[in-house]
Amino acid sequence: MATPLQGGKQRMEPTTEEEIQDERGPLYEVAGLAIKLGFTAFGGPAAHIAMLHDEVVKRRKWIDEQRFLDLLGATNLIPGPNSTEMVIHVGHIRAGYAGLVVAGVGFILPAATIVLMLAWLYVNYGTTPTAEWLLYGIKPVIIAIVLHALWSLGQKAIKGSLLGIVGGVVFALYLAGFDELLLLFAAGILVAIIQYSRQRSAQSNNQATLFLPWLTVATSVSLAQIVPVSLSSLFLIFLKIGAVLYGSGYVLLAFLHNDLVVNLGWLTDQQLLDAVAIGQFTPGPVFTTATFIGFVVAGWPGAILATIGIFLPSFLFVAVLNPLIPRLRNSALAASLLDGVNVASLGLMAAVTWQLGQAAIQDWLTGLLMIVSTVLLFRYKINSAWLVLGGALVALLYQLIFP
Repeated sequence: MATPLQGGKQRMEPTTEEEIQDERGPLYEVAGLAIKLGFTAFGGPAAHIAMLHDEVVKRRKWIDEQRFLDLLGATNLIPGPNSTEMVIHVGHIRAGYAGLVVAGVGFILPAATIVLMLAWLYVNYGTTPTAEWLLYGIKPVIIAIVLHALWSLGQKAIKGSLLGIVGGVVFALYLAGFDELLLLFAAGILVAIIQYSRQRSAQSNNQATLFLPWLTVATSVSLAQIVPVSLSSLFLIFLKIGAVLYGSGYVLLAFLHNDLVVNLGWLTDQQLLDAVAIGQFTPGPVFTTATFIGFVVAGWPGAILATIGIFLPSFLFVAVLNPLIPRLRNSALAASLLDGVNVASLGLMAAVTWQLGQAAIQDWLTGLLMIVSTVLLFRYKINSAWLVLGGALVALLYQLIFP
């Protein structure tokens, strides 16, 4: 396929394995870019993707705009952290399967290392007044950031009354105690059935079977009873989350809260908020929250297993589903299923934000921090990382002035 370039020239998209090989570059280039993003990509998935776009489309010209958009669309059809999967996709395009692995590890490892060091400090010094006040100021900012993400994602996800109603029902049912995985997949299947039946497509679509293995994972790896902390259970929990989680990294809150706070009692609401705050405070994927929680729950082995568990499915999905991207993009059934899953994810995010907000907003200062952060995000589009730093600074100044 020919694509237009400046000056009226056209460039042919690669159509064979040989042509794709010709466009590939050295592995060290992929490693260098991934590590750079791993240390500098603050601000959440949208900011990460924007930085990746600037690097690989504008600056390095590894791929063109249309191909970047195709990859971005594909990440919305599979579970996992979108920005991490985009980096993995680009690594695969630039340097094959070796590039896929190197890009993913290079992007994840810097953030995971930083989070691991902070987890060690948290476990050993987290009860000191300074650490407590830092997190005291960061938590309400996190609530504002999640609210901003809910608003932004909701404008794209709620495309009609059906999806709006489904999202509201998921919100209410989760607060009533229903399992988040059941709600997520039930909403996706329900919306897919209703929307697909409305379209009355004459063509048979067999792509629905692609989603059945994910549903199997969601139902078969459920841990419904309280059990002692074990490395195998910890790994399976994060593997399950990485295999079925749709939407932004903030949807992670719902899964972690249900498994680790409600069902197992391994964490408290306060510890979960602390983990999310650290994940937002640091660069790289928000999913490195798993590294922090793994260390808090089970030390160094727990941190390693939790990190591997939550990110491993993304590598597998990108490797296996890459050839199927064109068919998934054009599938009416897959699009409808994704609509339902996305709006259910928003319902889960809203429910958990309501629960965690009650723990974060403790007094007039935390309330003010949340309000100011919300205004700065919505009105002035301030980078969320700066807001987190600002919340921590305000808390420390308040401690110094009013000890």
